[in-house]
Amino acid sequence: MKTRITELFGIEHPIIQGGMHHVGLAELAAAVSNAGGLGLITGLTQRTPELLAREIARCREMTDKPFGVNLTFLPSVNPPDYPGYVKAIIEGGVKVVETAGNNPQKWLPALKEAGIKVIHKCTSVRHALKAEAIGCDAISVDGFECGGHPGEDDIPNFILLPRAAEELKIPFVASGGMADGRSLVAALALGAEGINMGTRFIATQEAPVHDNVKQAIVAASELDTRLVMRPLRNTERVLTNPATERLLQKERELGAAITFADIAPEVAGVYPRIMHDGDMDAGVWSCGMVAGLINDVPTVQQLISGIMDQAHALINERLAGLAR
Repeated sequence: MKTRITELFGIEHPIIQGGMHHVGLAELAAAVSNAGGLGLITGLTQRTPELLAREIARCREMTDKPFGVNLTFLPSVNPPDYPGYVKAIIEGGVKVVETAGNNPQKWLPALKEAGIKVIHKCTSVRHALKAEAIGCDAISVDGFECGGHPGEDDIPNFILLPRAAEELKIPFVASGGMADGRSLVAALALGAEGINMGTRFIATQEAPVHDNVKQAIVAASELDTRLVMRPLRNTERVLTNPATERLLQKERELGAAITFADIAPEVAGVYPRIMHDGDMDAGVWSCGMVAGLINDVPTVQQLISGIMDQAHALINERLAGLAR
């Protein structure tokens, strides 16, 4: 299947693995790229630029296909060594970067000079238009369904994607609620040029996380996510668990007076305990509503091949039949 996204990134299938903290390691990124998609290493999971350089080299040993790095620009009193991370990406020969968070404009000249294509994550059309205006090559349009940070507008993809198609000139992929061939065909019909999947890729054999995490996703329904940190305007969609309920109780009790310090026990530094150790009650962790569509833990190759087979069947058989 050829789209503007496959041509832009030099990949076989229009499927991108989203950046995910303590999930987007070389093992998963390489598996996605080897299966014809675009795998991404999550940059800030690596604590230093030197460790990121090592992870890029490790991924290159596992695949000769294109892969990228996710780099999220966060507001912080003590920001990460972003110049160092950008240098590691460039020197590592990476040709695709997924940016997220704050405006990446400051870093675009260096990335562009190195021949790197930039896809920026956006949760609104206005932010997507800004990313297009500053020179990003593509957009990941994240609907309200997505795991992690869905923004504050609460616009689901059935509205957000066609609105993006009306406004954008550069290609975009659909993120949030994407799980299978039906998702891909629907996204294409709404104007996207591919899909970005996060939660679905966690529930694969190659995902470097504890099996408890994968089984929690398989067991979850579409009703089992919650929105937290909304009073702080840092809304995050997470899987419900005891830590989630504790956090929401604090939000109800403290109201507008709540601060990050009040919820730190549920959110600060919990990912290693959850993803690596399988302690499912250690804190809150990002998960999309798409968990309701995930019922197995296949290999990445099986997942991507199945998505493409289902998509082609839908296009060539069911939809073609309806058009007669």
